[in-house]
Amino acid sequence: MQGNRVIGEAAIRAGCRFYAGYPITPQNELTEYMAEHMRRVKGGVFIQAESELAAINMVLGASAAGARAMTSSSSPGISLKQEGISSLAADELPAVIVNIMRGGPGLGNILPSQGDYFQATRGGGHGDYRTIVLAPASVQELADLTMDAFDLADRYRNPVLLLADGMMGQMMEPVEFRTPSPRQYREEYILRGKGTGKSRFIRALILDAIRMEEHNWKLYRKYQVIAEEEVRFETFWTDDAEILIVAYGTAARIAKGAIKRSREMGIAVGLIRPITLWPFPGEVIRRFAEEVGSFLVFEMNTGQMLEDVKLALEGRARVDFYGRPGGVIPTPAELAKVIAYQVKR
Repeated sequence: MQGNRVIGEAAIRAGCRFYAGYPITPQNELTEYMAEHMRRVKGGVFIQAESELAAINMVLGASAAGARAMTSSSSPGISLKQEGISSLAADELPAVIVNIMRGGPGLGNILPSQGDYFQATRGGGHGDYRTIVLAPASVQELADLTMDAFDLADRYRNPVLLLADGMMGQMMEPVEFRTPSPRQYREEYILRGKGTGKSRFIRALILDAIRMEEHNWKLYRKYQVIAEEEVRFETFWTDDAEILIVAYGTAARIAKGAIKRSREMGIAVGLIRPITLWPFPGEVIRRFAEEVGSFLVFEMNTGQMLEDVKLALEGRARVDFYGRPGGVIPTPAELAKVIAYQVKR
Protein backbone atom coordinates (compact mmCIF):
# COMPACT_ATOMS: atom_id res chain seq x y z
CA MET A 1 0.00 0.00 0.00
CA GLN A 2 1.28 3.49 -0.79
CA GLY A 3 2.68 5.47 2.14
CA ASN A 4 0.38 8.50 1.87
CA ARG A 5 -2.71 6.27 1.76
CA VAL A 6 -1.43 4.23 4.69
CA ILE A 7 -1.40 7.37 6.83
CA GLY A 8 -5.02 8.05 5.92
CA GLU A 9 -6.17 4.51 6.66
CA ALA A 10 -4.27 4.40 9.95
CA ALA A 11 -5.76 7.74 10.99
CA ILE A 12 -9.31 6.59 10.29
CA ARG A 13 -8.75 3.33 12.18
CA ALA A 14 -7.33 5.35 15.07
CA GLY A 15 -10.57 7.31 15.31
CA CYS A 16 -9.82 10.41 13.28
CA ARG A 17 -13.20 11.90 12.43
CA PHE A 18 -12.23 15.33 11.15
CA TYR A 19 -9.76 16.12 8.39
CA ALA A 20 -9.17 19.48 6.76
CA GLY A 21 -6.47 19.98 4.16
CA TYR A 22 -5.38 21.76 1.02
CA PRO A 23 -3.70 20.14 -2.00
CA ILE A 24 0.08 20.17 -2.35
CA THR A 25 2.46 17.61 -3.83
CA PRO A 26 3.89 15.15 -2.71
CA GLN A 27 1.16 14.42 -0.14
CA ASN A 28 -1.97 14.74 -2.31
CA GLU A 29 -2.78 11.03 -2.17
CA LEU A 30 -3.39 11.41 1.56
CA THR A 31 -5.91 14.20 1.03
CA GLU A 32 -7.56 12.20 -1.76
CA TYR A 33 -7.77 9.12 0.48
CA MET A 34 -9.43 11.09 3.26
CA ALA A 35 -11.88 12.65 0.78
CA GLU A 36 -12.98 9.20 -0.34
CA HIS A 37 -12.99 7.32 2.95
CA MET A 38 -13.95 9.78 5.71
CA ARG A 39 -17.53 9.91 4.40
CA ARG A 40 -17.76 6.14 4.82
CA VAL A 41 -17.27 6.19 8.60
CA LYS A 42 -19.87 7.35 11.09
CA GLY A 43 -19.27 10.98 12.02
CA GLY A 44 -16.46 11.38 9.50
CA VAL A 45 -15.93 14.89 8.14
CA PHE A 46 -13.66 15.83 5.25
CA ILE A 47 -13.12 19.43 4.17
CA GLN A 48 -10.90 20.72 1.41
CA ALA A 49 -10.27 24.13 2.87
CA GLU A 50 -9.71 27.29 0.88
CA SER A 51 -6.16 27.57 2.24
CA GLU A 52 -3.66 26.01 4.61
CA LEU A 53 -4.48 28.69 7.17
CA ALA A 54 -8.15 27.80 7.06
CA ALA A 55 -7.39 24.08 7.34
CA ILE A 56 -5.33 24.33 10.53
CA ASN A 57 -7.88 26.59 12.20
CA MET A 58 -10.68 24.21 11.27
CA VAL A 59 -8.65 21.47 12.96
CA LEU A 60 -8.32 23.68 16.05
CA GLY A 61 -12.09 24.14 16.17
CA ALA A 62 -12.80 20.45 15.68
CA SER A 63 -10.33 19.55 18.42
CA ALA A 64 -11.96 22.02 20.79
CA ALA A 65 -15.25 20.23 20.12
CA GLY A 66 -13.68 16.89 21.10
CA ALA A 67 -12.97 15.31 17.69
CA ARG A 68 -9.82 13.47 16.80
CA ALA A 69 -8.62 15.86 14.12
CA MET A 70 -5.83 15.83 11.54
CA THR A 71 -4.41 17.94 8.73
CA SER A 72 -1.59 17.31 6.31
CA SER A 73 0.57 19.25 3.90
CA SER A 74 4.10 19.56 2.56
CA SER A 75 6.86 21.95 3.54
CA PRO A 76 5.62 25.44 2.40
CA GLY A 77 2.08 24.48 3.35
CA ILE A 78 3.22 23.55 6.86
CA SER A 79 4.88 26.97 7.08
CA LEU A 80 1.48 28.56 6.52
CA LYS A 81 -0.02 26.46 9.32
CA GLN A 82 2.48 27.57 11.97
CA GLU A 83 0.34 30.20 13.68
CA GLY A 84 -2.44 27.65 14.08
CA ILE A 85 -0.06 25.02 15.43
CA SER A 86 1.24 27.54 17.97
CA SER A 87 -2.36 28.24 18.97
CA LEU A 88 -3.10 24.52 19.36
CA ALA A 89 -0.13 24.22 21.70
CA ALA A 90 -1.12 27.31 23.67
CA ASP A 91 -4.73 26.12 23.96
CA GLU A 92 -3.52 22.62 24.92
CA LEU A 93 -5.58 20.98 22.20
CA PRO A 94 -4.70 17.59 20.67
CA ALA A 95 -4.21 17.36 16.91
CA VAL A 96 -2.09 15.47 14.38
CA ILE A 97 -0.23 17.33 11.65
CA VAL A 98 1.45 15.42 8.80
CA ASN A 99 4.35 16.93 6.86
CA ILE A 100 5.48 15.01 3.77
CA MET A 101 8.60 17.08 3.13
CA ARG A 102 9.77 18.36 -0.24
CA GLY A 103 12.85 20.24 -1.42
CA GLY A 104 13.20 23.88 -0.41
CA PRO A 105 13.53 26.59 0.74
CA GLY A 106 10.70 28.57 -0.81
CA LEU A 107 8.40 26.57 -3.05
CA GLY A 108 11.41 24.45 -3.98
CA ASN A 109 10.48 21.22 -5.77
CA ILE A 110 8.42 18.11 -5.14
CA LEU A 111 11.37 15.79 -4.48
CA PRO A 112 12.14 14.15 -1.10
CA SER A 113 14.08 16.23 1.41
CA GLN A 114 14.64 16.59 5.15
CA GLY A 115 14.93 20.36 5.16
CA ASP A 116 12.16 20.93 7.70
CA TYR A 117 13.93 19.48 10.75
CA PHE A 118 14.52 22.88 12.36
CA GLN A 119 10.93 23.91 11.77
CA ALA A 120 9.55 20.69 13.24
CA THR A 121 11.76 20.33 16.29
CA ARG A 122 11.88 23.98 17.34
CA GLY A 123 8.13 24.42 17.31
CA GLY A 124 8.15 26.27 14.02
CA GLY A 125 5.86 29.11 15.03
CA HIS A 126 6.08 31.89 17.58
CA GLY A 127 6.34 31.60 21.35
CA ASP A 128 7.65 29.02 23.81
CA TYR A 129 6.13 25.72 22.72
CA ARG A 130 7.00 22.27 21.45
CA THR A 131 5.42 19.67 19.20
CA ILE A 132 6.08 15.96 19.59
CA VAL A 133 7.79 14.93 16.34
CA LEU A 134 7.65 11.35 15.05
CA ALA A 135 9.93 10.30 12.17
CA PRO A 136 8.93 7.02 10.49
CA ALA A 137 11.40 5.08 8.34
CA SER A 138 9.06 2.60 6.64
CA VAL A 139 5.49 2.31 5.43
CA GLN A 140 4.79 0.04 8.40
CA GLU A 141 5.98 2.78 10.73
CA LEU A 142 3.79 5.28 8.89
CA ALA A 143 0.84 3.16 10.02
CA ASP A 144 2.06 2.52 13.56
CA LEU A 145 3.26 6.05 14.32
CA THR A 146 0.12 7.64 12.89
CA MET A 147 -1.93 5.69 15.41
CA ASP A 148 0.57 6.56 18.14
CA ALA A 149 0.38 10.23 17.18
CA PHE A 150 -3.31 10.42 18.06
CA ASP A 151 -2.74 8.70 21.40
CA LEU A 152 0.16 11.02 22.27
CA ALA A 153 -1.82 14.10 21.24
CA ASP A 154 -4.66 13.08 23.56
CA ARG A 155 -2.38 12.07 26.42
CA TYR A 156 -0.54 15.38 26.52
CA ARG A 157 -3.17 17.62 24.93
CA ASN A 158 -0.59 18.82 22.44
CA PRO A 159 -0.12 18.84 18.67
CA VAL A 160 1.92 15.92 17.30
CA LEU A 161 3.80 16.17 14.01
CA LEU A 162 4.42 13.17 11.77
CA LEU A 163 7.50 14.06 9.72
CA ALA A 164 8.24 12.02 6.60
CA ASP A 165 9.32 12.93 3.06
CA GLY A 166 8.16 12.60 -0.52
CA MET A 167 9.90 9.27 -1.05
CA MET A 168 8.19 7.70 1.94
CA GLY A 169 4.83 9.15 0.96
CA GLN A 170 5.07 7.67 -2.53
CA MET A 171 6.70 4.27 -1.88
CA MET A 172 4.68 1.08 -1.64
CA GLU A 173 5.42 -1.63 0.94
CA PRO A 174 3.48 -4.36 2.72
CA VAL A 175 1.71 -3.11 5.83
CA GLU A 176 -0.33 -4.57 8.68
CA PHE A 177 -2.71 -2.34 10.59
CA ARG A 178 -2.80 -3.14 14.27
CA THR A 179 -5.91 -2.86 16.40
CA PRO A 180 -5.90 0.69 17.80
CA SER A 181 -6.03 1.32 21.52
CA PRO A 182 -9.35 2.60 22.91
CA ARG A 183 -9.34 6.38 23.11
CA GLN A 184 -8.54 7.70 26.57
CA TYR A 185 -8.54 11.43 27.11
CA ARG A 186 -9.64 14.14 29.49
CA GLU A 187 -12.95 15.67 28.49
CA GLU A 188 -12.87 18.73 30.74
CA TYR A 189 -11.62 20.98 27.95
CA ILE A 190 -14.25 20.08 25.33
CA LEU A 191 -16.69 22.80 24.30
CA ARG A 192 -20.19 21.34 24.01
CA GLY A 193 -22.30 24.42 23.33
CA LYS A 194 -24.96 26.43 25.13
CA GLY A 195 -27.14 24.74 27.74
CA THR A 196 -24.95 21.69 28.33
CA GLY A 197 -23.67 22.47 31.80
CA LYS A 198 -20.96 24.71 33.20
CA SER A 199 -19.72 27.37 30.80
CA ARG A 200 -16.32 26.63 29.27
CA PHE A 201 -13.97 28.60 27.08
CA ILE A 202 -10.60 28.06 25.45
CA ARG A 203 -8.23 30.92 24.78
CA ALA A 204 -4.56 31.69 24.34
CA LEU A 205 -4.90 35.48 24.51
CA ILE A 206 -3.66 36.21 28.04
CA LEU A 207 -3.00 39.92 28.36
CA ASP A 208 -1.79 39.85 31.96
CA ALA A 209 1.98 39.22 31.90
CA ILE A 210 2.07 37.23 35.15
CA ARG A 211 -0.73 34.91 34.05
CA MET A 212 0.94 34.49 30.66
CA GLU A 213 4.18 33.56 32.41
CA GLU A 214 2.37 31.03 34.61
CA HIS A 215 0.82 29.47 31.52
CA ASN A 216 4.21 29.22 29.83
CA TRP A 217 5.73 27.49 32.86
CA LYS A 218 2.78 25.10 32.92
CA LEU A 219 3.48 24.17 29.30
CA TYR A 220 7.19 23.90 30.07
CA ARG A 221 6.54 21.38 32.86
CA LYS A 222 4.46 19.30 30.46
CA TYR A 223 7.26 19.33 27.89
CA GLN A 224 9.69 18.17 30.57
CA VAL A 225 7.47 15.14 31.24
CA ILE A 226 7.29 14.38 27.51
CA ALA A 227 11.08 14.63 27.26
CA GLU A 228 11.46 12.10 30.07
CA GLU A 229 8.75 9.65 28.98
CA GLU A 230 8.49 9.61 25.19
CA VAL A 231 11.99 9.28 23.70
CA ARG A 232 12.11 6.63 20.96
CA PHE A 233 15.05 5.36 18.93
CA GLU A 234 16.46 2.33 17.10
CA THR A 235 20.01 0.98 17.15
CA PHE A 236 21.49 -1.09 14.32
CA TRP A 237 24.79 -3.03 14.60
CA THR A 238 26.06 -0.85 17.43
CA ASP A 239 27.57 -3.54 19.68
CA ASP A 240 31.06 -3.48 18.15
CA ALA A 241 30.85 -0.23 16.19
CA GLU A 242 33.84 2.08 16.03
CA ILE A 243 31.92 4.75 14.14
CA LEU A 244 28.20 5.51 14.49
CA ILE A 245 25.93 7.07 11.90
CA VAL A 246 23.03 9.16 13.19
CA ALA A 247 20.20 9.37 10.65
CA TYR A 248 16.40 9.34 10.58
CA GLY A 249 13.62 8.56 8.13
CA THR A 250 14.62 7.83 4.53
CA ALA A 251 18.23 8.75 5.30
CA ALA A 252 18.33 5.96 7.90
CA ARG A 253 17.17 3.44 5.29
CA ILE A 254 19.99 4.54 3.00
CA ALA A 255 22.40 4.38 5.95
CA LYS A 256 21.52 0.74 6.66
CA GLY A 257 22.44 -0.18 3.10
CA ALA A 258 25.70 1.72 3.43
CA ILE A 259 26.47 0.02 6.74
CA LYS A 260 26.04 -3.43 5.19
CA ARG A 261 28.46 -2.48 2.40
CA SER A 262 30.92 -1.05 4.91
CA ARG A 263 30.78 -4.18 7.06
CA GLU A 264 31.67 -6.25 4.00
CA MET A 265 34.80 -4.07 3.70
CA GLY A 266 35.68 -4.72 7.34
CA ILE A 267 34.57 -1.33 8.69
CA ALA A 268 32.78 -1.60 12.05
CA VAL A 269 30.00 0.94 11.66
CA GLY A 270 26.53 1.11 13.23
CA LEU A 271 23.45 3.31 13.31
CA ILE A 272 21.46 5.27 15.85
CA ARG A 273 18.07 6.21 14.38
CA PRO A 274 16.01 8.78 16.28
CA ILE A 275 12.31 7.95 15.96
CA THR A 276 11.27 10.91 18.07
CA LEU A 277 13.05 13.97 16.71
CA TRP A 278 11.55 15.79 19.66
CA PRO A 279 12.08 14.70 22.30
CA PHE A 280 15.51 13.95 20.87
CA PRO A 281 17.43 10.88 22.16
CA GLY A 282 20.40 12.99 23.22
CA GLU A 283 21.14 10.98 26.35
CA VAL A 284 21.35 7.78 24.30
CA ILE A 285 23.85 9.34 21.90
CA ARG A 286 25.84 10.72 24.83
CA ARG A 287 26.11 7.25 26.40
CA PHE A 288 27.46 5.77 23.17
CA ALA A 289 30.23 8.39 23.21
CA GLU A 290 31.75 6.56 26.19
CA GLU A 291 32.83 3.76 23.83
CA VAL A 292 32.64 5.26 20.32
CA GLY A 293 34.87 8.16 19.42
CA SER A 294 33.45 9.11 16.03
CA PHE A 295 29.96 9.99 14.79
CA LEU A 296 28.74 10.72 11.27
CA VAL A 297 25.47 12.63 10.96
CA PHE A 298 23.76 11.87 7.66
CA GLU A 299 20.79 13.95 6.50
CA MET A 300 19.06 14.99 3.30
CA ASN A 301 19.74 18.66 4.11
CA THR A 302 22.73 20.88 4.86
CA GLY A 303 23.03 19.85 8.51
CA GLN A 304 20.12 20.43 10.89
CA MET A 305 19.94 17.41 13.18
CA LEU A 306 23.72 17.85 13.28
CA GLU A 307 23.21 20.61 15.85
CA ASP A 308 21.24 18.34 18.19
CA VAL A 309 23.89 15.62 17.94
CA LYS A 310 26.63 18.13 18.80
CA LEU A 311 24.57 19.45 21.73
CA ALA A 312 24.08 15.89 22.97
CA LEU A 313 27.75 14.95 22.74
CA GLU A 314 29.05 18.16 24.36
CA GLY A 315 32.46 17.65 22.76
CA ARG A 316 32.87 14.05 23.92
CA ALA A 317 33.47 12.70 20.40
CA ARG A 318 34.29 13.76 16.88
CA VAL A 319 31.24 14.64 14.78
CA ASP A 320 31.31 14.72 10.98
CA PHE A 321 28.50 15.44 8.58
CA TYR A 322 27.39 14.34 5.13
CA GLY A 323 24.27 15.70 3.50
CA ARG A 324 22.47 16.13 0.17
CA PRO A 325 19.87 18.95 0.18
CA GLY A 326 17.20 20.15 -2.22
CA GLY A 327 15.69 16.80 -3.16
CA VAL A 328 18.85 14.91 -4.16
CA ILE A 329 18.62 11.29 -2.95
CA PRO A 330 22.03 9.74 -2.20
CA THR A 331 22.68 6.02 -2.64
CA PRO A 332 24.01 3.51 -0.10
CA ALA A 333 27.14 3.12 -2.26
CA GLU A 334 27.75 6.87 -2.12
CA LEU A 335 27.43 6.95 1.66
CA ALA A 336 29.65 3.88 2.01
CA LYS A 337 32.43 5.79 0.25
CA VAL A 338 31.96 8.66 2.70
CA ILE A 339 32.21 6.24 5.63
CA ALA A 340 35.41 4.72 4.24
CA TYR A 341 36.90 8.21 3.84
CA GLN A 342 35.99 9.14 7.43
CA VAL A 343 37.71 6.00 8.73
CA LYS A 344 40.94 6.83 6.86
CA ARG A 345 41.11 10.39 8.23
